[in-house]
Amino acid sequence: MPYGSRLAATMTRRLGRECVYTPSARLALYLALRRWCRPGARVLMSPVNDDVILFVVLAAGLRPVQAPVSPWTGNIDPAAVPDATWASVDAVLTTNLYGMPDRVVELKARCDELGIPLFEDAAHAIGTHVDGQPVGTFGKAAAFSLSKHVAGMAGGFLAVEDARTRRELEVLRDDLLVPGRLREDVYTTVRPLARSAVRGLHLVRPVWRTLQRLGLLERDSFRMPLHAPRLSGCAHRAPNLSAYEPWVRVDLHGYRARHGALVRGQLGLRMAALDAGLTRRRAGVAELSGTIWATPELRARATDDGPPALFRAPLLVRDRDALVDRLVRRGVVCGYIYDPPLDDYAGAEFVDPSPDPTAARWFASHVLPADPLLAHHIATALTRESAAPARYPTPTATRARPAPAIN
Repeated sequence: MPYGSRLAATMTRRLGRECVYTPSARLALYLALRRWCRPGARVLMSPVNDDVILFVVLAAGLRPVQAPVSPWTGNIDPAAVPDATWASVDAVLTTNLYGMPDRVVELKARCDELGIPLFEDAAHAIGTHVDGQPVGTFGKAAAFSLSKHVAGMAGGFLAVEDARTRRELEVLRDDLLVPGRLREDVYTTVRPLARSAVRGLHLVRPVWRTLQRLGLLERDSFRMPLHAPRLSGCAHRAPNLSAYEPWVRVDLHGYRARHGALVRGQLGLRMAALDAGLTRRRAGVAELSGTIWATPELRARATDDGPPALFRAPLLVRDRDALVDRLVRRGVVCGYIYDPPLDDYAGAEFVDPSPDPTAARWFASHVLPADPLLAHHIATALTRESAAPARYPTPTATRARPAPAIN
């Protein structure tokens, strides 16, 4: 029986597509990029994305091409991508940032027209639908995470179109897996339980501050250190996942470790509770969408189709960075902030910059990802901090932020 086949079968029934179980979404995405893209291929993607995803693309031997984005979602704006850029790319990678869906119908139509694959990063979007169809069923392949909605702190899937492709990818996956260890399996199993206990005992603030003081957080800011000279030296070895290991493994060192029965059993139990969790998320999104900080897109989706089951609700606030630090005192730790955009963070040596970075820079510097499961607590904290909503400036008033120096 293939590794993780029971979990994969559960996801296949849910999604209606063949699924390959992987230890992480980042490994699932790497499998897709290697399977369908030749080395040197150019991949269109949003610059408002996790830096790990950038390094997965680089590890696959591909060139990231940064797209213009919507100022309300951080996802690719298909209409703003120049024709010359469309003509130059070999694949498209969606983000579905925080669970807000990409304009996937338009992107799929354009990819079909160009004869290039569409890949869906559905790590934040296991509960998201577009026109009644689940995100992850539009493209050539889709990567899902069990670290997000399922809160398993490990596990993922690659969803594909047919059983033959699934079997081919299982072979490629098995070649990339490294042996797991019982100690690591126990840690992976206990970690989400410990996180729940920290929240339940209202210990978020002291635990977070202690981790900071002890230097146990791998990112000193929203982005990990780039280490540009070292990163440049890896290019001649790509495609090669091991060469990019120091970057790809950040925050999840066991991203390609073979999970034992202990981890897989825990994930199975958590997947069984997924629908109940999605219901709670919808209720939280409904509350947050009615606040003064909700994006126009979030309000529209909550009104037109009922509140979506988002991983995080994107709120827009002024002086976001200072506010994030103040919120820790109120027991709110805001993660999943992707600032600066990838083209500012990595520079032209590693990515093709966006032809219009304005919206990405503005969104990345103002978005506050709010956990819908903590909706009332977050809304109360923002009110007590007198947080002001951010308003997108008119084009004449927009000022581009200078790109930060590369670490």
